[in-house]
Amino acid sequence: MELTILEWIDYIALGIEVVGILTMILGAILALWRYFNNLHEEGSSYRTFRHDLGKAILLGLEFLVAGDIIATVTLDPTMNQVLVLAVIVVIRTFLSLSLQVELEGKWPWQKKEIGS
Repeated sequence: MELTILEWIDYIALGIEVVGILTMILGAILALWRYFNNLHEEGSSYRTFRHDLGKAILLGLEFLVAGDIIATVTLDPTMNQVLVLAVIVVIRTFLSLSLQVELEGKWPWQKKEIGS
């Protein structure tokens, strides 16, 4: 059974989405592991946990957005599918920006921290 190029691209998009999900799961596990190993350090374990978990979520969201875009482009997209993709991308982009500001204390295009 031969696969067409669109089927290959669909599998690749699914693979990218799986990588995004695994990134978030493994990142959460690693963040928890580091949190429990750093409990003896006063005050820094919680900040480290939030930072590590946030970074894992950000990276996972990037993979998920890429997978969604690839999957939608390979279909014969209807206007409804394109609108759903647009809403998903906007929501995930907003989440990514919000997480970035919370983790880094600045917008991605700024050099200095907010409030400095």
